[in-house]
Amino acid sequence: MMTEHRITYREAINEAIREEMARDEKIFILGEDIAKFGDVFGTTRGLYREFGEERVRDTPVSETAIISFALGAAMVGLKPIADIQRIDWMTVCVDEIVNQVAKMHYLTAGRCEISIVIKTCVEEWGGLGAQHTQSFESWYTHVPGLTVVMPSNPYDAKGLMKAAIRDPNPVLFFEPYMLYGSSGLVPHEDYTVPIGKAAVTREGNDVTVVAWGTMVPKVLRAAKTLEDEGIQVEIIDPRSLYPLDIDTILNSVRKTGRLVIAHQAVRYCGVGAEIAAQVQEHAFDHLDAPIQRVATPHVIIPVNRTLEQSLFPQEEQVIQAVKRIM
Repeated sequence: MMTEHRITYREAINEAIREEMARDEKIFILGEDIAKFGDVFGTTRGLYREFGEERVRDTPVSETAIISFALGAAMVGLKPIADIQRIDWMTVCVDEIVNQVAKMHYLTAGRCEISIVIKTCVEEWGGLGAQHTQSFESWYTHVPGLTVVMPSNPYDAKGLMKAAIRDPNPVLFFEPYMLYGSSGLVPHEDYTVPIGKAAVTREGNDVTVVAWGTMVPKVLRAAKTLEDEGIQVEIIDPRSLYPLDIDTILNSVRKTGRLVIAHQAVRYCGVGAEIAAQVQEHAFDHLDAPIQRVATPHVIIPVNRTLEQSLFPQEEQVIQAVKRIM
């Protein structure tokens, strides 16, 4: 039997990296302010003291340099973890990620194993506006050669980080900012969460809600409110956005007959649209009502916190979406 301890989301990521670095000396981490400072979010705190500057490397303020360095290291057999502070700033190195990291295994006819984890903070920030509050996960799910994961709790964060580090292919590991301080039970013993396998976070018979990242705790609160009104919600957390475990989603929809998809990224062309399309294609005859989507409108995020909160989807919008199709 596994023994557990309660830690935060950021501590779970830290534990995963620390344990994997101790297990495999080929693993190292690089990024801005990750060494002595321990990164601005605390996910690398203490690693520099334990593993030294050869394996915990501060870099110049250049996302292009970080990813290029990581790619070169992976091509000679090392296993880099590249830390990009914000997904907003991954736009600076999108060429390196999309045209080089994602394709190098293919372009070398399999001779180079590109074992890279690119970790970054995503989603809601809290009043920092247009350039610090974006969610681009759908961009990268469109790129062949990239795996995209976004855990919503400490257990999944640790297990998926370990799985990502051990994966021989490039993995983008997205960490929702608002979840860094959330806590949960995590085993002391070694474990991984399989990439490409969704979690049934809550069972129910009336409606399926698919959500990831920051939206998962909001949907859980909405489900409790709806339960008090006699509506049983089943919640699916994909955890992995590519590859997507569509079978778990389809099985749930076939049981409930109704589907709501909730994510914080912009609604237009989001991952939710792909899920809706696949459900319509493979389970149309099981749907008793139109699919509903709850997401951020197609607007630039303002600094004003009241305006910001009015744009981001909240549990009340999930509740209303469920009631519309009941």
